[in-house]
Amino acid sequence: MKWLQIALKDIVTELYRYPSFYGMEHLDSGIPVIRGEHIMDDGKLSQEWSDYWFIDPNIDSQYPKTKLIEGDLVFSVRGTIGKIGLVESTHVNANISPNLIRISPNRELIVSEYFWFFLRSSIGQQAIRNITSSTTISSIQASTLKRVLIPLPSLSEQRRIVEILDQADVLRKMRAEADAKAERILSALFIKMFGEPSTWTDANTKTLGSLVNIQSGGTPSKKNPDYWDGDIPWVSPKDMKQDIIFDSIDHISQKAIAETNIKYVEPGAILIVVRGMILVHTIPIALAANRLTINQDMKALYPNCNDIDSTYLHAVLKASSRKILSQVGTAGHGTRKFDTDELLNLPILIPSQEQLKKFQIAVTECRASLAGISKTKEKLEKLFDVLLRRAFSGELTAKWREAHMKELLAEMEEQAKALNLRDNADPQQLSLL
Repeated sequence: MKWLQIALKDIVTELYRYPSFYGMEHLDSGIPVIRGEHIMDDGKLSQEWSDYWFIDPNIDSQYPKTKLIEGDLVFSVRGTIGKIGLVESTHVNANISPNLIRISPNRELIVSEYFWFFLRSSIGQQAIRNITSSTTISSIQASTLKRVLIPLPSLSEQRRIVEILDQADVLRKMRAEADAKAERILSALFIKMFGEPSTWTDANTKTLGSLVNIQSGGTPSKKNPDYWDGDIPWVSPKDMKQDIIFDSIDHISQKAIAETNIKYVEPGAILIVVRGMILVHTIPIALAANRLTINQDMKALYPNCNDIDSTYLHAVLKASSRKILSQVGTAGHGTRKFDTDELLNLPILIPSQEQLKKFQIAVTECRASLAGISKTKEKLEKLFDVLLRRAFSGELTAKWREAHMKELLAEMEEQAKALNLRDNADPQQLSLL
């Protein structure tokens, strides 16, 4: 026996996307507007309020359907496509940009956290891909999202699943915090050997522009699916969460390289985000480990002399990120960017060749240690994915379900009534696994 598979449209009370808030004045306070980049990797919404732009509360009152309530989900349909955020108490009454769809679950049928975990899981993402007939989620409409099928156990079983997944998620977050601390080791090593960038003098520095060649990125047309049917990594800011980039979420084809202005970025290049709201508080910088491509919000830097190498350049830019951050300005629609000329004027300490070699050896040893931590993280993520699969197949709560059979059957009868399926559904569909 299987759980009911219910179309998303039948278990929500609201599925809404407002056309546009653009053109409205962006204020320093008022009603915050949530965008796709505010959905963090853990599916929660950013608490960095300086990342948001705000609209006049009087204007906001004209669009009540875009106001969020606790337990709503927000689904990104442009930019960071396919990301799902859970609205908690801190974001109640915030608003959403036209890049997001507001999903209000019917609380009589589905638990918000269960819904959220499912849509974020590989099973949920595959269900969305099945509807879009695409190997990647490159675009989606509300009308399409309505057809996604959701496995629907009883409310009590949903809560039991959420309880287990929450406990596992806490362990993942603890692991992520430990990883973040480990990554700071390299920065500490650089400062120990070369000092703080603020202490460097003109006598022992050169401008970044005199030491590197710079390459821009681009985006192949999304209207041509052949450009996106390949295995060439196409790195965008959403991929810039590691110090070393091996692969990306999105990939493009050789045809995109041949027919557009997209160029390969070679291994050893330093990748840096130069445009986006992330620049409010962070300058993402990473080392390209493989041959790849980048989008238009990024630059690639290559050392063009023997004074520095890629390992050192990566470290010096990370150490100088506070100074780079101070040069960030504002572009259209309130997004952040910094001028390339400002970046190229950044002073870079020139080490001796002996210092350069010692630093490279030390970094190699440090990265070997960090690689072990990374493998542990990968294992944990795989285990969590297995847990999600078991949760949404019914395996995870099978024994618990047997012990609560009578109550759950009664709940499922109520669900069926709420779904208006009582008279039409196959009785066996209403049974438990």
